[in-house]
Amino acid sequence: MNDQSVRVVIVDDEPLARQHVADRLAHEAGVEIAGEADNGVDAVAIIRRLRPDIVFLDVQMPGLDGLDVVDTIGADEMPLTIFTTAFDQYAIQAFDRAAVDYLLKPFDDDRFAQAFRRARKMIELQEVDRMATRLRSLLGGEDAPPVERAAPAHYIDRIAVESRGQVRVLPVDKIDYITASGPYAELHVSDRAYAVRERMQSLEEKLDPNVFLRVHRSVIVRLDRVDAMLRSPGGDYAVRLKDGTKLSVSRSRREELERRLGVSES
Repeated sequence: MNDQSVRVVIVDDEPLARQHVADRLAHEAGVEIAGEADNGVDAVAIIRRLRPDIVFLDVQMPGLDGLDVVDTIGADEMPLTIFTTAFDQYAIQAFDRAAVDYLLKPFDDDRFAQAFRRARKMIELQEVDRMATRLRSLLGGEDAPPVERAAPAHYIDRIAVESRGQVRVLPVDKIDYITASGPYAELHVSDRAYAVRERMQSLEEKLDPNVFLRVHRSVIVRLDRVDAMLRSPGGDYAVRLKDGTKLSVSRSRREELERRLGVSES
């Protein structure tokens, strides 16, 4: 992807806001601004017609707003989306729609660059993910050994969660482990759990693999929270965390976990 142009669409009802994004993109190599829109209806048409790699999408617009744009096109059909808005109350809804990032206006150059480069790296990872998924399928499904993935330039250090009717920014370094719960992932912090509407694979890609490891298709653990590895008489594996929590470990992922922990079976 580094030698290919990244195609971007900018959507905002304010011309100056669109220009601010365009000016910042001018500092990034290999970027083509494929189109712009100043309303949600045109945004839907342009995104469907141009099929850009990344869209900068304002949340609050008259008529069809940014969230409506995603709902109209469908989250699975959207390009990688970076929401922009002056109102932080939309953060949880943005992340519910699988936003790559959420820029709160006014944002500075460093924050913009971080969001854009994260999205750009995710474009590179998409092809890796498709290949990995095909390989896992050939090897026997989701419990097949994890496939090595390219390292993103930036890993997330915070996740927006809803708590008691408010949006909180949860530091990633506070998370003990993550479990799947239907369409949601539950982030476990001490004795509390926060639900976010995101797939486990998507979270796995965004977390630093030197800190977190997916040990089961429905479990991601923070490695420094692991106290012991357990094996039942039936041959099933688990980990016990320092707070006493026990979590399942897939047999196919056991060796990687042991390697990362620096232990081996006797």
